[in-house]
Order: sequence, then C-alpha cells, then structure tokens
Amino acid sequence: MGRVWALSAASKFIEEELSRPSVFKDETPLSIEYVPEALPHRERQLRFLTQLFRFAVEKPGSMGQKVLITGDVGTGKTVLAQRFGLDIVRVARARKIPLRYIHVNCREAKGSLFMILKNAVRMLAPKFPHRGFGAEELLRSLLRVLDRRGVFLILALDELESLIRVEGGEALYALTRVQENRMNLPLRLSFIFILRDLSQLGGLDRSIIGTLQQNIIKLDRYTSEQLETILRYRCELSLREGAIADENLSFIADIASTTGDARYAIELLWRAGKYADAEGSAEITSDHIRRAAGSLHPAFREEYVRALSINEKLFLLALARALKSSGGAYATMGEVEELYRITCEEYGEEPRAHTQIWKYARSLNALGIILASKSSKGIRGKTTILSLPSVPSTEMERWLESHLGALKREAERRALLR
Repeated sequence: MGRVWALSAASKFIEEELSRPSVFKDETPLSIEYVPEALPHRERQLRFLTQLFRFAVEKPGSMGQKVLITGDVGTGKTVLAQRFGLDIVRVARARKIPLRYIHVNCREAKGSLFMILKNAVRMLAPKFPHRGFGAEELLRSLLRVLDRRGVFLILALDELESLIRVEGGEALYALTRVQENRMNLPLRLSFIFILRDLSQLGGLDRSIIGTLQQNIIKLDRYTSEQLETILRYRCELSLREGAIADENLSFIADIASTTGDARYAIELLWRAGKYADAEGSAEITSDHIRRAAGSLHPAFREEYVRALSINEKLFLLALARALKSSGGAYATMGEVEELYRITCEEYGEEPRAHTQIWKYARSLNALGIILASKSSKGIRGKTTILSLPSVPSTEMERWLESHLGALKREAERRALLR
C-alpha cells in the first residue's frame, strides 16, 4: 500500500512540475551534445575545413587528408568538426558519393587504439567480429570494410592527447601511414585530429609531427562580444521571448570571457534558467546567473574575503548594496564609490581617496571576487562597470554585514577593556 502511495505521490509531483511555466521552450540547444546549424565566429575555420576536404566530394579516393584542430577548452573544436562532418556527408549524399563521418572520443575509449578502431568499425559494420584482432590488424580490417562497401571515411579522433598518453607515437604512426602501400587502390581514409595543446606532440617522432602539422586549424578563445553573439543565437533557439534581458546576456558573456569558454557560457545560461524555473520566475535575473556561476565554479571563498582590508570589505559591501538596489547585473564605479562613502560612515571608518578606491577595484577584480570592465552600451560615455560574478548580491551583503558587525563589536569590546 505504501509503495502504491509513493508511486502516486511521485506521479503527482511530476504532473505538477510539468504544468508549471518555464523560461525554456526547448532545452536541447543548450545541451553539450547539440550541434547547431550555424557556428558564429567559426565560419572562416569551417570554410578552411571545406577547402581541405574538397577532394572528398570532387575526386573521392584521390588522396587521404589529415587535419589537426587545436584550441583551449570551449573554443569549439568538437562542434566545428561535427558540424563539418554533418554538412559534407549531406553534400556528398546529394551527389551520390558514399562518404561517412565518424567521431570517436579517445578519452572515452580509454586512450586505446584498439577501442577507437573497434568503435569505428562497429559503426560501419555492426556484425564485424572484433575478437582475435590486434589494433594494427583491426586498422587493416577497417580498410577492407571500406573497400568491400565502396565507402570513403573521415574519422575524427577527439581528445587525441588521451591516445598519445596511453599508446605514444606508435599508434599515430600506424594511423598516418596505413594507406602508404595501397598502390593503385583508392585512398578511402582521412583523419581529423582534435587536440587541446600542441605541446602534447612534443615527445613524438619528428616525421609524425611533420605529418600532423601540415594542416592546422588553431581556434582562439572567444571574446566577450563573440560569446554574447553565441549566447544570443542559442537563446533564440531555447528560451521563450523576454526570458532574459540583454544586460544579463552580456553579464554571462563577461563572466565566461575570463576563460573564453563557450561551453561554460552556455552551461551558465542553462543553469541560470533552471534557477529561474525553480523560483517560478518568468525571467532569468542577474542573481540567477550569479547563483549558477557559484554552483559551477565557486569563486566566493570566505577566507579570501576575510583576508581583505576593512576598506576593501566596505567597498565590496557597497557594490553588493548597489546591485541589490538596482536589481541589475552591473553598477557604475561612481554609484559604488558614492555608496562606499555612506557605508564607511555607517561603520565608523574614514573613506579612502578616489585613487585608492580604484586600486581596490583592480585588486578585487584580479582575485576574481568582482568583475570590472569598461561599459560598451546603455551607459553614456565610457565608464567602469562593476559586478559580482558568482555570488548573489543579497548573500554577499548578508555575509559582509554579519562579518563587519562582528568585527565592530570585537573592536568595541577591546576598547572597553583598555
């Protein structure tokens, strides 16, 4: 009876949750697996990939290509390769060319060449017997499967550093040289290698390095403006109209611009949306974003703030109050400076000069406790705008008031004991 009740209660909770409004119209475009139709700020690299693989559509089998995509986390390496793979296969199919694109993550394959090739062969020939084969024999078997089916393959190996770490240079040598003795047979296998850092190639044989470095696509970190473009595109696909203000979209971009990581920016947007839904809010606010940032990469550490000078703490409290009062993502330096002087009077401290206050802002920005940047739009003229990247303003205000209050009471107690 209790079990039936539990199931009924669970069903009721699910029904209630599904009936609640949401800021999302479709969460899929914010998932890590999603491959968008457009790649803002990666169009040039997509075009270059097309140029490198043009032969695959115009003269399939005439050569085997090897391309290396490199860049930091969140710069779009994986999605660039996947978008290209989907597009070139679609174009080839329209021309009746049997081209396949297979994407294998080397880390998920535990850095094993055998597991990588097993995954690739399984996608081409699900019933192929894998037992009894070594990695090199499986590689030759892959070519035989391609020959037998008359198929051309672009094999993308993501997180290549895992393969290098586990198997060393021998695995890459086998992959890059496998078609050398095919004589007059079509060259059916091409590679896209995806690697975070080129320094991972340092310990390899020079001939392998030379082969891999012939065609390199280097992806730089995204700027704040570029991240905002990407976020705006994903918002159009995933959020209901009016679910996030332009200022808060810029706020997410600014937070993520410290690493230039689009994946982090998109996850911040999704998580902030979840906090909005949990509160029943029709709009994603700056505090939802701060809470999301704090849950992903908690930047607020009490020990960091405790170690600040009393005037730095008062400046931080003034910023928290300015943000709480406006409800916005940012406050101007002038607004915070004015509140800082009022806050100093409240706590019996002598306010510091303008130059020293600027130093506080720079120091707190360097510590990652606040964000400081030049305004770009919505504010007349160029001014410095400040924000809290990962702690809701109300929480920062509450903690600082409690901490500063305790310090003030302790100072008063000591004064009485003198």
